[in-house]
Amino acid sequence: MRKTGKAIITCAVTGSIHTPSMSPYLPVTPEQIAQQSIEAAEAGAAILHLHARDPKDGRPSPDPALYLEFLPRIKQSVDAVINITTGGAPGFSEEDRLAGPLAASPEMTSLNMGSMNFGFFGLADRFDWQHDWERALMEGSKRFPANHNFALIERIMIELGQGHGTRFEYECYDIGHLYTVKHFADAGLIKPPFLIQGIFGILGGIGADLENFMVFKQTADRLFGEDYLLSCFAVGRPQMKFLAQSALVGGSVRVGLEDSLFIGKGELATSNAQQVRKIRTILEALDIDVATPAEARAMLGLKGGDQVAF
Repeated sequence: MRKTGKAIITCAVTGSIHTPSMSPYLPVTPEQIAQQSIEAAEAGAAILHLHARDPKDGRPSPDPALYLEFLPRIKQSVDAVINITTGGAPGFSEEDRLAGPLAASPEMTSLNMGSMNFGFFGLADRFDWQHDWERALMEGSKRFPANHNFALIERIMIELGQGHGTRFEYECYDIGHLYTVKHFADAGLIKPPFLIQGIFGILGGIGADLENFMVFKQTADRLFGEDYLLSCFAVGRPQMKFLAQSALVGGSVRVGLEDSLFIGKGELATSNAQQVRKIRTILEALDIDVATPAEARAMLGLKGGDQVAF
């Protein structure tokens, strides 16, 4: 792992799995997404990971026009790196998933490194749903796997990486996904430094315990040596514990209402910025410096905010 001496805070602002019925604080309109993104950046997030939603009912949307309602406002207000999803949401076609990123030509996108069971169906009976689509989304995850096949991964690397100079947050939900990154690196489709994002605790992926974290890091060290930067997080309750562990070994961190709706046990986070402030306080207490957006760009070899299309 490349030791940088600084931790990058990424904030995943809204995602596509949590829904309006789960928290009144989840941003769903372009105005809400923009405002919470700006506040998260002002609190210390160097990277903002973004999805779009239909403002009428909060459902995930691939519509580039919705992205372009909030991306320019964020860019005009803060210097944070914009990272757009290519994972999209369950039910999105490949064209849907690429529509927003191709229109925006961002500095970064996420890139999920393998098809997988991605189960959150256990939430189906836990809420009184405001919208029919919410329960259907939960229940559908029991039947339909997340599609991130090799051809799609390669297409994203070529069209966005080579075509737009976009770099990637390599989302790895299991050890095998690290080997997929290595495959494409050996094939010459991607170049270091690689931002490896370890994601723990999704049903269908690697479990959220610290022993798994260490095996994940050791495997990445063996595969990539000094050619990668590590960032890890766990969804839900173990979130902050995992963030501290990642930071203590020299890695970076990711927070946000996409990954956890809570700020403490049983207490909903009232904003993305609240989570950013909490992890920043933890990092500073550990004498770990927080990277600025300019430092994050240098660490990751990004093309710069003046090279995007919004």
